[in-house]
Amino acid sequence: MSPLLHTPHLTFASLGVRDEIVRALAEEGIEHPFAIQELTLPLALAGDDVIGQARTGMGKTFGFGVPLLQRITTAGADRPLSGIPRALIVVPTRELCLQVSGDLATAAKYLHADEGRRLSVVSIYGGRPYEPQIESLRAGADVVVGTPGRLLDLAQQGHLQLGGLSVLVLDEADEMLQMGFAEDVERILSDTPEYKQVALFSATMPPAIRKLTAKYLHEPLEVTVETKTATAENISQRYIQVAGPRKMDALTRVLEVEPFEAMIVFVRTKQATEEVAERLGARGFSAAAINGDIAQAQRERTIAALKEGSIDILVATDVAARGLDVDRISHVLNYDIPHDTESYVHRIGRTGRAGRSGTALLFVSPRERHLLKAIEKATRQKLAEAELPSVEDVNAQRVAKFADSITDTLGSPGIELFRSLVEDYEREHDVPMADIAAALALQSRDGDAFLMKPEPPPERRPKERRDKPAKPRPKDGFATYRIAVGKRHKVGPGAIVGAIANEGGLHRSDFGHITIGPDFSLVELPAKLPRSTLKALERTRISGVLINLRPDQRRDGAKPRRKHVG
Repeated sequence: MSPLLHTPHLTFASLGVRDEIVRALAEEGIEHPFAIQELTLPLALAGDDVIGQARTGMGKTFGFGVPLLQRITTAGADRPLSGIPRALIVVPTRELCLQVSGDLATAAKYLHADEGRRLSVVSIYGGRPYEPQIESLRAGADVVVGTPGRLLDLAQQGHLQLGGLSVLVLDEADEMLQMGFAEDVERILSDTPEYKQVALFSATMPPAIRKLTAKYLHEPLEVTVETKTATAENISQRYIQVAGPRKMDALTRVLEVEPFEAMIVFVRTKQATEEVAERLGARGFSAAAINGDIAQAQRERTIAALKEGSIDILVATDVAARGLDVDRISHVLNYDIPHDTESYVHRIGRTGRAGRSGTALLFVSPRERHLLKAIEKATRQKLAEAELPSVEDVNAQRVAKFADSITDTLGSPGIELFRSLVEDYEREHDVPMADIAAALALQSRDGDAFLMKPEPPPERRPKERRDKPAKPRPKDGFATYRIAVGKRHKVGPGAIVGAIANEGGLHRSDFGHITIGPDFSLVELPAKLPRSTLKALERTRISGVLINLRPDQRRDGAKPRRKHVG
């Protein structure tokens, strides 16, 4: 049985799920469990700690969410005072936070936490004002879903009570550790009751995850959805060899020839998201950028537009696209090849969700062949090489679309008026009808640019002689910032990166060196931080202390301990 298919004879009810949850899921068309749910539900419903390993997009949310909801609402279960959270789900990104909390709220719509009060699910994540989230907690939260930095901050301020938890879930654990949240996650775990049910879900199981499970889970039962490959078998994976300077031309050709519904184009940097999206827009494609500098409200509008079909192409960085689950995404295109294989797995997991088919394309330059080999080795899957669509392919597609547009317009209302006008023009000027039609087409299209012209062959340049290898260039565009936490606050580089990245919408690549002093630290960040990022960081705390981020003046002469964040 393919792990992405339902087991026909099994139902949620047959696995022991209570009627209220079964009814809510059935109303959403969810009646049969996925493989990961089939394996984890009986164990979690029995109260065991569970480690679940499966690719992203395989239905893990209900694998831990259904047992969680059932446990905290079962009659006779240990319940703390009303309003104190009974379950906590920790996720790496705000998008995944919103997705998980939405799914849980759907499954819980017929459940009651207390007599006459419906169960409440609250989302807590960075990049948004504190006050509404604090008010949601004060109003009473039975289940809290949140990102590590904001959860830890509100817990240390006393707004989030962790002492009443009976269930704790770590979702996408490998992503959290990769993003620098290891210390935050450990602090959250250490502040929760010793005896609670813990579930950990991860696409991969690096040594750091194993260490975490050994320390905080009690005799966990491990579930792995085995597959022949580390990526979904319903995702077609191909690569195209293309040199860096020709990437935009290659992308344009792919978009014109490859039939797709919606696509995510992955690039490495925030600046590249804006540049690629702008250039695509200039070429007539409906594209938008999404990155850590974009305000959360704008991000949500962009994602809504992608879901509705107002835009078809999303140009994104890894962090900005994590947690996205949009049915329309039929294609993922890696414009910039990722340097680590786990990022590749998570990128292409944005398509082919929950059994749907998907396509993943990868641009590879001749110098990046070693990265392609690493991806194939890690995913245990050979990527098929695809030819870049030719000029003839693009032109044939443009002509076909032009013909289709004529056919579609022939049935439009109002055509009788223009037919009469054209016939009058034909009689008065004695011009062939074909010439008139061509002139009208030229009015709406640039004739010179309608068909793509073959490119001249590239000039061969003589190879430059190098007597010795060039020295690596320093990282440009960075400046040193000072924050008001240091060694006496017991902070490490991971806590600093996690808090600033989560609250400011930054990525690990936005960090340079971090040096930790006695009561302050110095952090290298992009020299021109957006105003929205600086505003978001004004309220950021680490270990309960406001970081007070500001440009460093280096006037105290201190020589703090030096750490490097790669």
